[in-house]
Amino acid sequence: MSMRGALGGPRVLLRRLREVMAEPVSAQERLDKIVVLIAANMVAEVCSVYILRVDGTLELYATEGLNREAVHQTVIGPNEGLVGLVAREANPISLSDAQSHPAFSYRPETGEEIYHSFLGVPILRAGNTLGVLVVQNRARRTYSEEEIEALQTTAMVLAEMVASGELSSLARPGQEPAVRRRLQLSGVALAEGIALGHVVLHEPRVVITNFIADDVQKELKRLEDAVSSLQSDLDTMLTRGDMADGGEHREVLEAFRMFAYDRGWLHKMREAIMTGLTAEAAVERVESDTRARMMRQTDPYMRERLHDLDDLANRLLRQLTGQSQASTRDRLPENAIVVARNMGPAALLDYDRSRLRGLVLEEGGPTSHVSIVARALGIAAVGQVANATGLVDPGDPIIVDGLSGEVHVRPAPDIENAYVEKVRFRARRQAQYRQLRDRPCITRDGQEITLMLNAGLLVDLPHIAETGAAGIGLFRTELQFMVAATFPRTSEQFKLYDAVLNAAGERPVTFRTLDVGGDKVLPYMRMVEEENPALGWRAIRLGLDRPGLLRSQIRALLRAAAGRKLRMMFPMVSTIDEYDRARALVEHELTHLRRHGHTLPEQIEIGAMLEVPALLYQLDELLERVDFLSVGSNDLVQFMFAADRGNSWVADRFDPISVPVLRALRHVVERGKAHGKPVALCGELASKPIGALALVALGYRVLSLSPSAVGPIKSMLLALDTRRATELVHELLDRPAPRVSIRDRLAAFAATEGLQF
Repeated sequence: MSMRGALGGPRVLLRRLREVMAEPVSAQERLDKIVVLIAANMVAEVCSVYILRVDGTLELYATEGLNREAVHQTVIGPNEGLVGLVAREANPISLSDAQSHPAFSYRPETGEEIYHSFLGVPILRAGNTLGVLVVQNRARRTYSEEEIEALQTTAMVLAEMVASGELSSLARPGQEPAVRRRLQLSGVALAEGIALGHVVLHEPRVVITNFIADDVQKELKRLEDAVSSLQSDLDTMLTRGDMADGGEHREVLEAFRMFAYDRGWLHKMREAIMTGLTAEAAVERVESDTRARMMRQTDPYMRERLHDLDDLANRLLRQLTGQSQASTRDRLPENAIVVARNMGPAALLDYDRSRLRGLVLEEGGPTSHVSIVARALGIAAVGQVANATGLVDPGDPIIVDGLSGEVHVRPAPDIENAYVEKVRFRARRQAQYRQLRDRPCITRDGQEITLMLNAGLLVDLPHIAETGAAGIGLFRTELQFMVAATFPRTSEQFKLYDAVLNAAGERPVTFRTLDVGGDKVLPYMRMVEEENPALGWRAIRLGLDRPGLLRSQIRALLRAAAGRKLRMMFPMVSTIDEYDRARALVEHELTHLRRHGHTLPEQIEIGAMLEVPALLYQLDELLERVDFLSVGSNDLVQFMFAADRGNSWVADRFDPISVPVLRALRHVVERGKAHGKPVALCGELASKPIGALALVALGYRVLSLSPSAVGPIKSMLLALDTRRATELVHELLDRPAPRVSIRDRLAAFAATEGLQF
């Protein structure tokens, strides 16, 4: 018998389930009633609910047809039986002769040996498996597509019951349902620090309160109207003038439109409604099913398409429910930990900094701009945490360890207590570092090291006084452009540069001219589509091709530094000619300001950033022209190893503290000394104690760091015998083919010398 003829079909079942859900009964009584209803509706002799536990096993929580004594006694391993297979693959399994399947596992206590046909569907929420719903029959029968669809719909309603936490009262300690299990997630540390707080989703989920339809035809019409409106919105955006010539934003919208017009996706949602779900519940069910399958894909392209589908489904849900896309940033709770797939620096700056404690991203790398802003704000941040947004719920307790890259969701009391003590220890260490603030940074053997700050926003400026830094060794001017809604005018740039120089006082500030392109996309500026943007039209290349852009920035810098000292450097210089052309623009602007009676800077120093390996072979010619040189180790290392630092597959494949990099860095500092020109390093390498140790051993005496690194680096350098470190590093670099890891040798040296890392 098909399900359509069984006691009114799935719509009747859903209505009866809604009644059972509302009854004032215990969790076990509710589950027992549910399995009886499902079995009767599907004309099945068995209906069983297995719940995934925190230990990864599946426990029988309720059954109609099997031995009732087996409830809460039968436990199936994650790699055991057909139930385990359904949970692992998050896909329905329908068999007319289950016992002939190689995954079949016989459990004598259940009495299921007499049943042949088997239909199991995963109980899913946000793509995560919470359990398995099974029906069985003695006869060798084939379950129809309609019956499979109906059971999946029923499983979705069960998922909400599991997610509510109602079943936790039935579990023994340590065997609770996995939906609220404690999680330890691993990622990549983006910003140092430790944060304890509660989850805030950057893009709040649409909350569905009505799952069961009263009028199926009305729900189909609601879906059709919402899809039509969504398609129309996407078509309009794609035909707008600013999208017409391509680019990254157009690609994203094209992907959205592809899904929005996908007949298979629309057909699945209509089928879900026909089983008795509301339009919004149907969208969520299809999205959860698709997400469960795509999460198990290893292909990066498929996982990226999952993000597209997530975004599109959320847009459609907002159309259906009328819920806005606005996040909770305006009503942020105390000790908020923001969890997001990804975000730009401007979005992070929108949050109330007095309440924001940490950040967790599914994407993002240590050198991404949101990471730079997180460090400027002094919040702990971890990136590349797989499926972070799908594994947490708003309000969940969470710990972010920006030192190890670990994230603890719903942590156990002993874990939380350990981190509370760790925070106290760090506070004591920070107090010790603050005591070093006004102490000159001179090594044990008398070498003076100048520690500067990396900055880029007004929020960075108080760090100068807080850390006792000697100045700003790298001011990233592009961050102002990236967080602005429109292109900053020359007057707005002037105000920022003037404020930076005022905050620095007598301390020097080195401004890097606009470095956009590659991974730094300005939302209001049309960028060209490139196969390899990191190697393409960016930084000084873009500035020289758009001289009006570069000249307006140079003019703002010259005016802001009137009567003061100005240090300016050009990024990503590849040839001597590029530097000469950029410097000529400075001379042009100086002439313009003189002609119009403006006060000029008292002193101007113009330098270049060494980020492109080609400059290593033009150093003598370059050093004859520049007033100073600054090494950008982030880009230099990625170009030397041909490893995109934004690509998680290769970003950590090569070690910057290795022979090729250190030999190149030694060559740079030696040529700088030969020409009498100062050479600094302003990449992330300088912000790690072991990296700073290697750089000082090579001969670098000016390092530019993230604000949180100044204390630890100064503490280490005060105890360092530079001569001994230099001897070790040169010995390692001069060997024909060093077999030992330089990082390991430096770590062993630090331990022997008593240096704190």
